[in-house]
Amino acid sequence: MLHLLHLRYTAAEDEVALYIAGHVAYLERHHAAGTFLISGQTVPTSEGGAIIAHGVDRDAIERITAEDPFVTSGVAEYTVTTIAPGRAHPALADVLAPGL
Repeated sequence: MLHLLHLRYTAAEDEVALYIAGHVAYLERHHAAGTFLISGQTVPTSEGGAIIAHGVDRDAIERITAEDPFVTSGVAEYTVTTIAPGRAHPALADVLAPGL
């Protein structure tokens, strides 16, 4: 399973900025674990960010997003879209859609 995580700020960027260090540590932890494949800010940055995650089920990704310091501090929220990949570019198939 793949999960598209859309992070939307619910507070002004200056308030969100107070929690950036904790959020970056959260991202680094989940990238190191192999759960987060890609993460980055939206353009414009005032909207939030996005993450592509894999290797865990929907319940686990919901728990993971609930632990983000942005979420626990009340300055952002996630929308999770879970995808069962049907096709993947050959260069990405082993990572994004094993078994295809």
